[in-house]
Amino acid sequence: MAVSGAEQRNDRLHVNSLAWFALGGVIVYVGIDVLLRFLRPQYSLIYNAESDYGRGSWYWVMDLNFLLRCAFSLAIAGALSQTVRSNPRVRSGLVLLVVWAVCSGLLAFFADDLEGQPVHGSGHIHIAFAFVAFTSVAVGTVLISSSLMSDPAWHAVGAVLFVVSLLGAAAFLLMGAALRHKHGPDGLYERIFLGLELSWIALAAGFIAIRRPLTKLAS
Repeated sequence: MAVSGAEQRNDRLHVNSLAWFALGGVIVYVGIDVLLRFLRPQYSLIYNAESDYGRGSWYWVMDLNFLLRCAFSLAIAGALSQTVRSNPRVRSGLVLLVVWAVCSGLLAFFADDLEGQPVHGSGHIHIAFAFVAFTSVAVGTVLISSSLMSDPAWHAVGAVLFVVSLLGAAAFLLMGAALRHKHGPDGLYERIFLGLELSWIALAAGFIAIRRPLTKLAS
């Protein structure tokens, strides 16, 4: 069945809106993280996890940021689902992006326990959701990027996204190794990891937003 020009324009507007929202969401998210650094200067960027901002004063700012991360991650997953050729790697990667998004949002409702303090019920749940979220986005971005490298429509940026996703996966492994040591720099590795994954989302969203419609999903 042929698709009318009006429907194509509406689809393009919808996809572009999702992409721009994802890109803007990443920028606002980073800005809020920077703001929290000044609001809570006693927290170490090297040893304290980002989630520690969800405890004490200004906790609600971090909670809003978790919800924002959920929203813009769902947006980029939606935009990619409409612009990338469908195959098993892409579909699996998109599912993992959605898992990352949902778990990121759930973090807002379960506060972690501060670095060096005993872990209680809410903290255990927070850690579990964070582990699932981080694992999902690390694997998901690699899967999607590996497929984009062979997609002619993504030739200009596919290789860059693949490199960023691999660096993110490496940072995730470093963070896991640091957690085994009592005074390991896991906060630093977490920020590097999040920075790389957010960069991946921003690059993908920016590419979609400034380009014509890319490829139509195969049925």
